[in-house]
Order: sequence, then C-alpha cells, then structure tokens
Amino acid sequence: MGKALIIGCGGVASVAIHKCCQNSEVFSEICIASRTKSKCDALKAKLDGGDTKITTAQVNADHVDELIAIIEAFKPDVVLNLALPYQDLTIMDACLATKTNYVDTANYEPVDTAKFEYKWQWDYRERFEKAGITALLGSGFDPGVTGVFAAYAQKHYFDEINTIDILDANAGDHGYPFATNFNPEINIREVSANGSYWEAGKWIETKPMEIKRVYDFPEIGPKDMYLLHHEELESLGLNIKGIKRIRFFMTFGESYLTHLKCLENVGMTSIKPIEFEGRQIVPLQFLAAVLPDPSTLGPRTKGKTNIGCIFQGKKDGKDKTYYLYNVCDHEACYKEVGSQAISYTTGVPAMIGTMMVMTGQWNRPGVYNVEEFDPDPFMAALNKWGLPWQESFTPDLVD
Repeated sequence: MGKALIIGCGGVASVAIHKCCQNSEVFSEICIASRTKSKCDALKAKLDGGDTKITTAQVNADHVDELIAIIEAFKPDVVLNLALPYQDLTIMDACLATKTNYVDTANYEPVDTAKFEYKWQWDYRERFEKAGITALLGSGFDPGVTGVFAAYAQKHYFDEINTIDILDANAGDHGYPFATNFNPEINIREVSANGSYWEAGKWIETKPMEIKRVYDFPEIGPKDMYLLHHEELESLGLNIKGIKRIRFFMTFGESYLTHLKCLENVGMTSIKPIEFEGRQIVPLQFLAAVLPDPSTLGPRTKGKTNIGCIFQGKKDGKDKTYYLYNVCDHEACYKEVGSQAISYTTGVPAMIGTMMVMTGQWNRPGVYNVEEFDPDPFMAALNKWGLPWQESFTPDLVD
C-alpha cells in the first residue's frame, strides 16, 4: 500500500520494523535510516526475503538538510520517528519542508534540560495544518496506548471521566544488578526528575520518588510503584471530558533505586558537561555508554509487564469504574521478534499509529495526540498485532 521511512535503529525501532514486515499489506516498502548504517544493514539482512521491500540509509537526525534529502529521495507516505526525543523538532521541520506525514512515540525534550512537555511540538499545529499533513504524537504505549485507552473509555463507558491512574509495571528480571529497559539516558532523566500530577486544573509537583503506593497487578502480583511526571498527563488533561485528576505510577525494585541513588550521589546522572582529559563530557551520557544496551536484554529477561489505566467517572448520573490493561510476556516477545517486552510494548503501537495515518483511518491536517482520534480501529489492531487488552469493572483502586 505505502512507504514508511523509519528513523532510528534501536530496540523499539527493531520491533516496529519487524511488525511493519509482518504487515506487508500496508507497508509495501520501508527505509531504515540511522546515524549508524551498519545497524540498519544488519536488521535488513535479518528480515529480507518477505513481501516488504527494505532499504537502508545513513542520516544524522540533528541535521534538517540531511533529513530533507533522504525524505525527498525515498518519498515516503509517513516518517516514523524512533530516534531520540531531542531530534523530534528537526524531523518535524523536515516533514514540513517535504509535506510528509509524521509519527513519533515520545515528546520533544531539550538536550540540556531534563524537561519533557508538548508545547514545542504543539507550536507546529498551524504549520502542519496549512501544509495539509498529519503529525501524530506519542504513539508508543505510555504515551500512546494509554491515550487510546482513555479515548475508548470515554467513547464507550463514560459521560465524563473524573480521574485516571496510569499504572506501568515491569516484573521482568534481566539478571543484571543495574540496567535500564530502554535508552538509559532518557530513562534516568525521566525517573530522577521531580514528579507531578494534574489535579483541579493545575500541576502539583513532588520530589523524585516521594509518593509510593503498592498495587496488586493482575498476573504479576503486588509491586511498589512511584508517582512520576509523564507527558500524556498534559494532553489527557486537555482532551478528556470532566477530568479532575490524572496520575502516573511506575514500578521500581529496591536494587534499581539503590543503584540509582548511588549514581546520583556521585554525580553520574548529571546532564551538565564536565571537563575530562581535555574534553567536555556529559556524565549521564558516559553512564549510558557503559550500561548494558537495552536491545541486548531480550534473551536474559523473564517475567511480564502490566500497563494500563484505571478510570473513575459518571455514566447516566451513576458512578462508574473501569480498568483497561495489557499484560505482555518478555520471553514470548523475544521468541517472536528478538526483543524484551519494554521495546515490544512501544514498537507495536508505533507501527499501528503509522498504519492508522498511512491508511487514512487517522488522517487530519495538523498536530494531534492519539486520544484525539477514533480509538476503535487502534484497539482492534492491538488485539491483532500482539498487545491484546483486558478489562475489569471492579478493579482495586489506588488511594
């Protein structure tokens, strides 16, 4: 049917590319582009021979001119951005210049400030609308599926949703004393930042890991979870009717938190450059380079993830509660696509969001978050492509 340019070749990109090749009726041709072309070539060699034609290219996503050149050469219907969040705006600029649809999984974050929010990308709304192209923001799991879950709950079960608790649990064990399940630099910036939640029309900020709860997750059991700031809180606060409070919790084990605290205490999580042997280095970037590559964790990781949303609100004047979630098995993911479940749960929705735009099911000029479109085709695709969802109308609540 169409062509997709996929920028990035890490763990999430590998899953999304596997899934595009499984979905050759939609993705007749893909180009994998990254700063390190050898990684793209290795993945192409692994997947070649199917119905999806694969090409590769080298590109530095920091440079708009390079991005424009590759888009003009390949002429994709959609650009799927699976590069670093720092590169969102340069890729959006290139899409604007070439009038090409855009999809990503994480919002823009400046390199020198650990602050991620949508304002920079939302500023592109009028320009994308005038260009007649669609930008779909945050089509991973959280953000992404969590927003689709909210739109689905709003459409089918509520007149108004008053509270949302997003719960992200990883009960996987990779056997290392300390490792991150996705890009170490992005992961550590996220969890070491101040937490926040949306309540009564304003942000309430907390210290990192200040608010802890224990939740008994289906198929996983009781886990410690901590309140974090997460980008989908920002868009859901605007797009969900009747919302009064939104919170995001993620599980962490004691070993992870102890190692993280030690690294913080010695300055290794800092994003401020320091002088080392005559050159400037960023401690967190150095740490990311010495930690295990998340893409290598697949064969070591056992256990499951559980990510979902608990909604409370009103239907026909009566109180209503609804829990939508997905459980994903690390070993099953590795058997299918050679990846652990963290990359899988982001890579599958990335492919689905790109498919929604490419097929015209989600196609509206401008810049949009996933919850602003009809959730039903996306929900059906989750069941088809490996992330089946479950629901409960009597879940345990988070206090």
